[in-house]
Amino acid sequence: MNNRSIKAGHQERPRRRARQSPELLRRLLRAKDSIDKASHEVWPVRRLARVSGVSEAHFARSFKDAFGIPPHRYLLTRRIERATALLRETSLSITDVAFQTGWDSLGTFGRTFRDVTGESPGAFRLREKAAVQERQGQMPVCFLKASNRPDLTIAVLEKRRRASKDNNAG
Repeated sequence: MNNRSIKAGHQERPRRRARQSPELLRRLLRAKDSIDKASHEVWPVRRLARVSGVSEAHFARSFKDAFGIPPHRYLLTRRIERATALLRETSLSITDVAFQTGWDSLGTFGRTFRDVTGESPGAFRLREKAAVQERQGQMPVCFLKASNRPDLTIAVLEKRRRASKDNNAG
């Protein structure tokens, strides 16, 4: 077995979650709450570690162990959730939505949005507007929002890789 297959095999095995102290979990929640309150802001690991009062490496590892996803992916989830809500509920331009949700580039926003949701922000807005008219009065809004929450259990780059592989195979 070569190094490449060992590494690939290791990546496919689920990680066991380390048991973390209540104090560390409180610190991690402080960082997670900071992201939730201001997901439009820049949140590098250094800043989040400072909020938590732990080292950068310990923070990144502990955050993933505690919440199941890395801090950057959690931030992307929050930004995409906010962007989908703004696209669905406001008439803000897509550029304004991108900047209000923390992206510095409209292109990066559009590409990431498409990778996560499977459609462009414009197409998402059109589909949602039509669906809202069709479903009005049939289902509580909280259930609709929960059903449209982005799934970022795998990295965006991994989604792109898989999509590219599927397109090349077919």
